[in-house]
Amino acid sequence: MPDQTDWEAKAANILKSELKRQGVTYAQLAELIGDKEPNVRNKLSRGKFSAAYMLQCISAIGLSVLRV
Repeated sequence: MPDQTDWEAKAANILKSELKRQGVTYAQLAELIGDKEPNVRNKLSRGKFSAAYMLQCISAIGLSVLRV
């Protein structure tokens, strides 16, 4: 079973991939969710964010389906 950091990395990579597919930059995402770009960048680089944050991000970029 993967440990916690493996799951964090997987979540971050999924979110980064979806941002790239949608053509959304960190700055654009930050504006969409009402955050600051450095905060978004740090969360995604560390992989330390909640499931609620991930749902907020994928909803903000218009995704209705997320493939894992």
